[in-house]
Amino acid sequence: MSGYPFSAVVGHDDLRLSLLLNSVHPGIGGVLVRGEKGTAKSTIVRALAALLPEASVVAGCRFSCDPERPDPHCPDGPHTDFDDDTRPARLVELPVGATEDRLIGSLDLERALTEGVRAYQPGLLAAAHRGVLYVDEVNLLHDHLVDLLLDAAAMGRAHVEREGVSVSHAASFLLVGTMNPEEGELRPQLLDRFGLTVEVRASRDVPTRTEVIRRRLAFEADPAGFAERWSDADAELATRIVAARKALPEVSLPDSELRRIAAVCAAFDVDGMRADLVLARTAVAHAAWRGAERVEESDVEVAARLALPHRRRRDPFDEPGIEQDQLDQAMKDAAEEADREPDPDPGPDGPGGGAPEPGDGPTGPAQGPQNAEAPPTPSGGQAPATPDPAFRARQLEIAGVGEGAPGRRSRSRAGSGRALRASTSQGSGIHLVGTLTAAAPYQRDRGRTGAGLIVRAGDVRKAVREGRESNLVLFLVDASGSMAARKRMSAVTGAVVSLLRDAYQRRDKVGLVTFRGSSAELALPPTSSVEAAVARLRDLRTGGRTPLADGLLRARKTLAVERLRDPRRRALLVVVTDGRATVAVSRDAVGDAMRAAAMIAAEGTASVVVDCESGPVRLGLAGKLTAALGGTGLRLEELSADSVAGVVRAARAA
Repeated sequence: MSGYPFSAVVGHDDLRLSLLLNSVHPGIGGVLVRGEKGTAKSTIVRALAALLPEASVVAGCRFSCDPERPDPHCPDGPHTDFDDDTRPARLVELPVGATEDRLIGSLDLERALTEGVRAYQPGLLAAAHRGVLYVDEVNLLHDHLVDLLLDAAAMGRAHVEREGVSVSHAASFLLVGTMNPEEGELRPQLLDRFGLTVEVRASRDVPTRTEVIRRRLAFEADPAGFAERWSDADAELATRIVAARKALPEVSLPDSELRRIAAVCAAFDVDGMRADLVLARTAVAHAAWRGAERVEESDVEVAARLALPHRRRRDPFDEPGIEQDQLDQAMKDAAEEADREPDPDPGPDGPGGGAPEPGDGPTGPAQGPQNAEAPPTPSGGQAPATPDPAFRARQLEIAGVGEGAPGRRSRSRAGSGRALRASTSQGSGIHLVGTLTAAAPYQRDRGRTGAGLIVRAGDVRKAVREGRESNLVLFLVDASGSMAARKRMSAVTGAVVSLLRDAYQRRDKVGLVTFRGSSAELALPPTSSVEAAVARLRDLRTGGRTPLADGLLRARKTLAVERLRDPRRRALLVVVTDGRATVAVSRDAVGDAMRAAAMIAAEGTASVVVDCESGPVRLGLAGKLTAALGGTGLRLEELSADSVAGVVRAARAA
């Protein structure tokens, strides 16, 4: 079946341009495509492979060595006397659930068993060399695979040291990832490795949506005929890619445009120098794409629009993207820098005097929340308190060993990842080296005379893998009048934002239950989108009475539902309160709260109580709540990892 033609895609101009520019200049660093489901993200990426020129390779080389520059360390080398060959450009897909062996390669089991030799079987990184590595739902990729991708992307090589095999091979590829932000954000380290990023949304224009439907139905009715109708347009793009590649070395980048690039990056206060380099490469590629001999201001503006949105985020919970008026202002300010004569004796900040003063250009509005208008105050509650600055939160961990989804919080028995040891009873999958080692001493007794090992059932060893899992972290936040002193609520909100940031970094699901007035509410059902939790928290209204028991019961109900949906994911309940209760089901508000806490404890839920009580007179009710929950108690000031060292483990084990 023919694939959907690249030229037939309706709209998504920035996405198509980003992919084409990376095809012209692979050094840009790839594309991250963010967008809602059903917006043809995967369709466009898969269609790109048909436009890429064929690759010239060393015949028979499994690692796609370039005949003009063969890798001297290629495992299939040395390549001294060889034939050339050509093959179509490859688009290699990395599944989210792939194993480490599948990505970087492993021991060749067939040769190990039949010939008794250690041989390397290449993985997806080798297959993607000089091609495209595509990761759909890249934000859901397991952390151990992300680490391997980061190493390969940084060095352009893959290093394999495992199972008695030591191999290094070239792994230079165009990395393209797609993701739905509703399912969670990407790790900052991997996010920064993508050269360009594009937000994709379905058009709200009726004629555009009509044309999308018309073309898709025509493709499904006759894929080959539809592809044929668009073949000339695709061929024209393919020819233009080849021409732009050839012209790329001849495109000049004037000093004035270099200063413009540096000024724009400084204005948006991006970290490091990678953004400047990506902007420069993208601007040169754009100039080559339009057939120009030198980079101009319009090339820099296009590059900034595509390369800066994911780099201007100062915090994981800042909204991604750049408003057009911010970019216009940055380009206007940068024009002065571009027109300035270079300093013959540049200071430590380089030509042009460095970044603008704080507040100049787009730096102010790019910071986001502090410039927004305060939301109106609804009846029945005080306006949200401005959170105190976030800090690095100490690690909260569930005791015991679980079997949940891969993450970075608690210990787990992992079904994938690095094998710690071989076992005859525990573990999952075959431990190859352990199995072969167990069988090797008995080959003579078993009558082996030729190549290949004789393996019996008793020789089989399983791989015991232990990693880290993500958890469900359910926040139960007291928003009542007893907590609503402005200064204290700001500190509480800042602390919870810090814990949410920690949950984001550890790949947890999070939920938010608040209680105030006469009842509790599930402000945010458990989700992988931690940003949504931060947004709800920043809109939190305070004041009124304290229905602590109702909050605990709502949290218990939420945990029970999630336990049915995902029984393997362990939960951690984080209660943020001063322990006071003023709303009772019976006549004893505190007693109701303790009984609700005991019910949660009886179900084995791990918990941490953050005591927010302050002032000279303290009732110690949060401590009693901690005992009833059977969890761990912390004071608000003890949440910072900088002030208190160590890991807080909840009392309950799996």
